[in-house]
Amino acid sequence: MNKSTFISEPVGETTDVEVWLARAGLKFADLGKDAISAAIRRQWREYQAAVYKCCILLHLPPEAVQLSDVYTHLRIPVVAATHFEINI
Repeated sequence: MNKSTFISEPVGETTDVEVWLARAGLKFADLGKDAISAAIRRQWREYQAAVYKCCILLHLPPEAVQLSDVYTHLRIPVVAATHFEINI
């Protein structure tokens, strides 16, 4: 495998919504006022709360922690691709 084209799984967490959305191949501009966008925004708030809690408990910056166990599902935005429309 060519290491220059290999993209690994994100290691640490982020406080940047654009970075978080990029994990699912999205941009902030892709979000609208539909139910899927609302669910993604709600997941972002849950993700940020979990990251903040970990950072406080571990005394580490977001980049140095990684959510796991019951919080793993928050790391990457959940998108139902068949229902999500991207406005171009």
